[in-house]
Amino acid sequence: MTVAPAGTLAERLPDALRAVAAGATARDRDDTGAFPEDAITALETAGALAATATATPLPFAQELALLRTVARADAGVARILDGHLNAVERLRVQAPPGVRDDELAAIAAGRVRAGVWGADPVPGEGEPAQLRDGAVHGVKTFCSGAGGLQRALVLVRADDSGPPLAAYVDLAVPGTVTVDRTWFRGAGMRSSASHRVVFAGAPVLAVLGPPGALSAQPWFARDAVRTAATWAGAADAAVEDALHHLAARPQTSELEGLAAGRLQTWQHGLGLWLADAARILDGDPDDATAATTSAQLRGAVADAARAVLDEAERATGSRPGVTGSALDRAGRDLRLFLRQHRLEPIVARSGRAAIEARR
Repeated sequence: MTVAPAGTLAERLPDALRAVAAGATARDRDDTGAFPEDAITALETAGALAATATATPLPFAQELALLRTVARADAGVARILDGHLNAVERLRVQAPPGVRDDELAAIAAGRVRAGVWGADPVPGEGEPAQLRDGAVHGVKTFCSGAGGLQRALVLVRADDSGPPLAAYVDLAVPGTVTVDRTWFRGAGMRSSASHRVVFAGAPVLAVLGPPGALSAQPWFARDAVRTAATWAGAADAAVEDALHHLAARPQTSELEGLAAGRLQTWQHGLGLWLADAARILDGDPDDATAATTSAQLRGAVADAARAVLDEAERATGSRPGVTGSALDRAGRDLRLFLRQHRLEPIVARSGRAAIEARR
C-alpha cells in the first residue's frame, strides 16, 4: 500500500492515467487473471482511491469524471475503482460509526482497498454466500478486484427469505477466502480480476443496515451511475482510436467524415447525461426521481456506447480488430460489461410508471 505524495489529485492524476494506459495491452493479453497491481497502485499513489474517504470527499460530478477518465485508459481497472468508490460511500452513509471512522481512515491512508460483490453463483458453481455466526460462508461470482482487496461489501443471506444483507467483510484473514481464477474466461474486462470467490468463515466487521439496505436510494442510483461513467470512458476510448485510424488514411471521404461527426455527437451526449445525473443525485432527490434518473441515464449511455462501437467498427474496418488496438479492447470490454446489466426491464419500469401517472 502507498500514501499519496504532495499535490492535488488533479495534479497527480495525469501521470497515473498514463501508467494505466501504458499497461492496458499487456493486462488485456494476460491469461492468468492477475489483479492489476501496477495500475491500482498508480491510482492509489495519485490519491484516487482516497478521494471520497476524507472529511471533504470529491463531489459526485468529479467522481464520475474520474471514473470516466480511468475507463478511457482501461475499463477493467476502472471497474475495480468503481466498486471501491461504491463501498466507500456505503461506509460513509450506512456503516456503524466506529467501523465507518476506522475504515475510512484506513482507506484515506492507503491501507485498505474495498469492493462490492453482489452476484450469486448459478447451479454447479457452489452454494450462495450466507452469514453464519458472524462470518461468511459460500460463493460469490463476478467479484471484481478479487485478490487485491482487503475488504468487500458482500450480499449474503441469513435465511432463505427476504432481501439480502450487506456484510462488510475482512478479506485479509488467511484461510478464509479463496480466489478461483479459472472461472472467468471472458474476452473482455480481463483486467478487472472479476473472479469466483469461495468464503470459508471470512469475518464480518459490520452489517450495513437492514436487509435490502444496498438498494436504498439515492445511494443505489449513485452506484449505478458510477458504473455508467465507466461505460462512457470505454466509449471514449473507442471514439479516440477510431478517429486515430481514420486520420491515418491519406484522404477523408464524406462517409468517413459522417462517421467521425456521429461519434463525436454521441460522445458529447454522454457528458451531458452524466452532468445532469450528477446534478440531480447530488441534490436531495426522492426515491422515485433517483431511480428514474439512474434508469434513463444507464439506458441512454448503453445505447450511445453500442452506437459508438457499431459506427466505429464499420468506419475503420478490420484493422483495429486484427491489430488489437484500443477500439478492439473497448469493444470487447463494453459488450461484456453491458451484458452484466439487464437494462431493458429497468427502463421499461420507468416508462410504465410514466404512463400510469397519466391515467
